[in-house]
Amino acid sequence: MENNFKTVDEYIFAFPKEVQLKLKKVRNIILNSAPNAVESISYGMPAYKANGKPLVYFAAFKKHIGLYATPSAHSEFSNELSKYKQGKGSVQFPLDTPIPFDLIERIVMYKVKENEQKGLNK
Repeated sequence: MENNFKTVDEYIFAFPKEVQLKLKKVRNIILNSAPNAVESISYGMPAYKANGKPLVYFAAFKKHIGLYATPSAHSEFSNELSKYKQGKGSVQFPLDTPIPFDLIERIVMYKVKENEQKGLNK
């Protein structure tokens, strides 16, 4: 797939309709949980920063949606994420099962607070 996306809308619209709906929901969760986040495309995927620090990234693949929220967030939610395939700072939510949008929201809110604390400790 082409990865010269300039906007998050462009990125989302590159996927089949059913995947678009899930990506839009993830995006809305991020924007509602972090209203001051700066949205961009980084590493070929939607990326969000808050307080000048990376907040989260997400990406769609053939069989899953990946959420990238750094190792600290994944450690904080390790029990709930344990049933999903993971990397050091990533988790894969299979497209053929319900996406845990409530968990994604809590991860984003955790990252917002973490970034706020990092901003205060400068």
